[in-house]
Amino acid sequence: MIRIKRIISWKYFGTSAGFALSLGAGFMLSDAKVAGVAAFSDISLAGAMGLVPSSAVFTGSLLRSILDGAVGHNIVKLSALALIVMIKLFLEPKNDPKLCGINTFVSVLASGTAVSAVIGELVYKLPFYGFYGAVAGFTAYSAANVIMSVKNRKVIDLSGAGGFSCAAVYIVFVSSLCSIDVPAVNAGIIVGSAVTIGGAYFYRQTGGVICGALTVCGAFLASSATGMDIVLLPAAGLFTGFLHRQKPRTAAAGFAGISIVLTVLTGISVDTVGSIFDIVCGALLFIPSEPYFSDKWIVSYSGETMALSDIITTRMEFLSKTVRELRDESERISKMLAVSGDRKREIEENSEKVCSMCYRRPFCWKSDRGNTCRGFYKLSEMTEFAAESFPAELADCLHKKELLDVFVKSSHEKAAAKLIEMRFSESRSILHEQLKITEELVRSAGERADVRYSENISRSIKKKLEKFGITARSVIACYNNRNRLMAEIYFPSECCPESGTRVCDLIADELHLSLEHTEFVRSGNELRIRIYEKPAYSIEVAAAASSADGSKENGDTHAVFCDGEGKAYVVLSDGMGTGREAAAESRLVVGLFRRLVASGVDFGSAIRLINSVMVTKSGEESFATLDSVRIDLDECGMTVIKSGAAATLIRHRGSVLKITSPTFPIGIYESSEVFIRQCEFEEGDIVIMFSDGIAESSFRFIKELLLGGDDLRHIVDEICSKSEVFNPNIHADDVTVIGVKVVRS
Repeated sequence: MIRIKRIISWKYFGTSAGFALSLGAGFMLSDAKVAGVAAFSDISLAGAMGLVPSSAVFTGSLLRSILDGAVGHNIVKLSALALIVMIKLFLEPKNDPKLCGINTFVSVLASGTAVSAVIGELVYKLPFYGFYGAVAGFTAYSAANVIMSVKNRKVIDLSGAGGFSCAAVYIVFVSSLCSIDVPAVNAGIIVGSAVTIGGAYFYRQTGGVICGALTVCGAFLASSATGMDIVLLPAAGLFTGFLHRQKPRTAAAGFAGISIVLTVLTGISVDTVGSIFDIVCGALLFIPSEPYFSDKWIVSYSGETMALSDIITTRMEFLSKTVRELRDESERISKMLAVSGDRKREIEENSEKVCSMCYRRPFCWKSDRGNTCRGFYKLSEMTEFAAESFPAELADCLHKKELLDVFVKSSHEKAAAKLIEMRFSESRSILHEQLKITEELVRSAGERADVRYSENISRSIKKKLEKFGITARSVIACYNNRNRLMAEIYFPSECCPESGTRVCDLIADELHLSLEHTEFVRSGNELRIRIYEKPAYSIEVAAAASSADGSKENGDTHAVFCDGEGKAYVVLSDGMGTGREAAAESRLVVGLFRRLVASGVDFGSAIRLINSVMVTKSGEESFATLDSVRIDLDECGMTVIKSGAAATLIRHRGSVLKITSPTFPIGIYESSEVFIRQCEFEEGDIVIMFSDGIAESSFRFIKELLLGGDDLRHIVDEICSKSEVFNPNIHADDVTVIGVKVVRS
């Protein structure tokens, strides 16, 4: 076993294995025939692949021709293969599918033309080699499309143009296998039958019919007799599709039985008996190969799934716009209601109270109206009322004391109204912010996820858990854009398993994969856990902390978690002050952030929600900073997220970058400010996060530590231990230092 692992880990193992397989394919396909003539499958295979595999195909075909003494008979094929290799060696700049097809067509046409000219049959055979080269070139183009899809996306794409290419390659492949001389059996029918059962079992009636029809088409290209013997294979695939929920053995037996019945109904001959035997062999081949099938490697989108996704996205976008319009309308009404009191009305009311019984009223408000109005306006603007500050315009007034009293009273009423308005304004601001958060949540929920749902894996996981007495309410398994498996499992709170590790181990045993899991996340009476394949990268985290003088408890809180979708979060919060009260504030912020993000809330909306909670949770002032880094474990990208937090230092490519944010902590204002910055990050880079207890005067020392070594534990311990030396304040503060480094999994 150890020797096998050493061989596989050899850096040239992949190239050597590919060369050996290509050599074997060239050797086997050299003798294949299509429609009674030499097959072009080995030529198309060489044209579709790179230089080294195509050289191997040519070598295998040449070796087979030498052993069979048929070099002269296969001279056109061998010449075409040699020309393909030479073109790839000197002229082809990249492995582009179109260039592969053109290369193959030109090579076949040139080789056939040259040989035909030598033997004097150019006029008669040139059209044949033109057609032969075109078909071979198209097949090479299709095969190159499939190979490029597997290389770039790690999947075989059966949707759209990818499905057309796969169908063309499969037909030629089955035709070549049918024409290969194998004693007692027909390899093409055996493989085609197994594929037809697989299509029916995993993709129901549609898959069975399509795979059966393509297999029959390939068999007809090999020979009409072979095609006629299995012409009812699509019908057998159709009926077998109704057995997709049965066990694999049942489906295989049903397919074989249906094929036998259909063959008997159409008449039995000696050749037909041989085909039945091949179909039974194909059914037997399907049974052991079924557990190894995974839709991880195959993309087959259905129109219904895409349509449903479009419907959900459209409805969520419409709902988000509705919430936004509601927020805008609420703000507009609030502004209308917040119009300040009418000063003119105040003057009229006060003059009515004081001047209505005065005999000088006609003189003041008619003959001397200008001075009287100016005096009343000055009284309405005054904040402090005294006889010395009484307006000169009203010096002849007979009721000065009464005027002062009524304006003092109205001034108090205006102050009280303004205070009430400020309180209502604060409440409205919080309401508008919460509506904005709701809008963002609805919109993000409607965004189409870049994943592929796997019904087969979801069903397998649910059955495996039920087998061991674990009841899941629902299971959603899918593959992300990196072709990595993720599964969300929802449990009722009354029968949720105690250990997430147990659930993860059962699923890993069922799928034969190395899996990891998140912690359980609760929502009402339901809990969710995420199971996922290990990403390409992981993080190494080291932390050190010390409490302020006289404090038994550190006021800082930090957490490290993964959301299950390939994003790792490191979060640090510094509560207001020191000790137990500060720790309670920071724990609340970190706990809410972790729960919201793990539940699927975008981190920006999560911070706004936390800010709303901090502002309204009590009448006392309370706030805390939030400092977080989010690392993409698939692509090694990093996002820095800050709200009033201290600076972050990043070591990247031999230099140290300092990132600061001009934002306020969470809980100060109704609307939170979030600083977000995307940063370049690579394997081996280091991030240092710390609370406000670390002074900026220590940055030079931290920079020297970062550039001097990679020991994360030593770096954070040194920074924490030297924090008092660089502290310019009389009173020490709580200190927390966190180091994060990305390593390859």
